[in-house]
Amino acid sequence: MSFKIHCIDVKNALQNYIWLLEHEDSQDVIAIDPTEAGLVEQYCQAHKLNLAQIWLTHWHKDHIGGVPELINQRNIPVYGPRDELSKIPFITHPLEDADSFEFHGLNIEIIAVPGHTLGHIVYFIDTLDVLFCGDTLFAMGCGRVFEGTYQQMFSSLTRLAALPPRTKVYCTHEYTLSNAQFAMHAEPDNLAMQARFDRVEAKRMLGQCTLPSTIELELETNPFIRADSVEEFQRLREMKDNF
Repeated sequence: MSFKIHCIDVKNALQNYIWLLEHEDSQDVIAIDPTEAGLVEQYCQAHKLNLAQIWLTHWHKDHIGGVPELINQRNIPVYGPRDELSKIPFITHPLEDADSFEFHGLNIEIIAVPGHTLGHIVYFIDTLDVLFCGDTLFAMGCGRVFEGTYQQMFSSLTRLAALPPRTKVYCTHEYTLSNAQFAMHAEPDNLAMQARFDRVEAKRMLGQCTLPSTIELELETNPFIRADSVEEFQRLREMKDNF
């Protein structure tokens, strides 16, 4: 089994990335959280890829905006959170915690991670050491707590932190530099953070993508999953909201 991950930089104000997971033998591809249909269509055309599935992590418009156009007059299965069906009516395969499904022999596991939104899910592929985590876990950061509670978000991040350290983290925004600036503020004596900040800053100056990260790297340099209590997590998240 040979798979490849492609990145589309949306180049919007929210700095979204659309990830594509390709099964290389068939050139079938999955679009994860497609912000804009046109970008996906153009990329698939240029690289001779067949859009086979769409995976959604949560209902926010910058994650589902391209779906209606992509599925128009085409029978493309749309996977997404069962708990957000009322907000994403075009989901054909509703998913919840501990569900799993296959794509060309690849097993995909679903983990529910409420906090950013109440129904947010992530896609974990153990065979590839890959996590598509939407807006729950970011490189050196985490999503804002919009709909859930701090306890829910803390528990969700704790679950992701327990995944194998080698797991590659594919989040949906290029927020790493601003997250790194806050991380340095939160833990000024953390040498691993300082070293990562320098690497991230150099990459962003060249306009390069800072992703994927890994669970191991996040455990060393992400203040939110390093928090050892929900109180500490809430203090950091509120500080970041006003940073």
